[in-house]
Amino acid sequence: MMKKFLLIGAAVTLLISLHFLAFAEEPVHLKLATTTSTVDTGLFDYMLPKFEQKFNIKVDVISVGTGKAFKLGENGDVDVILVHDRQAEDDFVAKGFGVNRKDVMHNQFLIVGPADDPAKIKKAASAVEAFARLGQAKAPFVSRGDDSGTHRREMQLWQKANVKAEGVWYMSAGQGMGQVLRMADEKKAYTLSDEATYLALSPTLSLKVIYSGDKMLFNPYGVIIINPQRYKNLKYYEAMKFADWLTSKEGQDMIRGFKKDGHALFVPDAVP
Repeated sequence: MMKKFLLIGAAVTLLISLHFLAFAEEPVHLKLATTTSTVDTGLFDYMLPKFEQKFNIKVDVISVGTGKAFKLGENGDVDVILVHDRQAEDDFVAKGFGVNRKDVMHNQFLIVGPADDPAKIKKAASAVEAFARLGQAKAPFVSRGDDSGTHRREMQLWQKANVKAEGVWYMSAGQGMGQVLRMADEKKAYTLSDEATYLALSPTLSLKVIYSGDKMLFNPYGVIIINPQRYKNLKYYEAMKFADWLTSKEGQDMIRGFKKDGHALFVPDAVP
């Protein structure tokens, strides 16, 4: 009888241990709002499995434009954001919505369009002049129209070029970069694209890079932790793990090694 009780007790103890072990192994879920370029290019499909396996943290990715990512952060709906609008990032932190901003990577914006370049922007001396030529020619142009980092930079360029972007030639899509590139391709129109998404999709497009290299087209990305003192139930510890890993040598080497047809889509900034 004693032996039977001992066996039952051992079985119960084992079941309880297995229950708590299974519970302990459940990954913590981290909510990340990130720009469409990191998803459309496949960057996070490539990177996140490594992070998730290493830290037992599951990253739930919300792919939106930079403006919407800021809004999700302001509302405390996500734990961390990855965006590309440096001035707005600094403002976001200064207003107390985010903490511990870190440089992650950069690439550039590109003005892409029909190979024959009907607006003759290749001859422009600057990106602002290129946009002025687009406005003068009323060349078909597809805009993100979604308050993304790309859309915000486009608006800055129109403003500096003193062009009112309106009329039948100007199409506001309200879509992500991949959809906008395909739309511009179908309509033989120009658009402003981040370099990574264009390179990832270029084999399927007839659009060509018409203008690049201007300082106004520099495109840096930053990661920001949402302020845990402002909202309850944020995964601050896990968010810091993610930001630290993204800017670590391992994370930066993965960004450096992410290529499409031999072209690096992003340049790491945190580790030389």
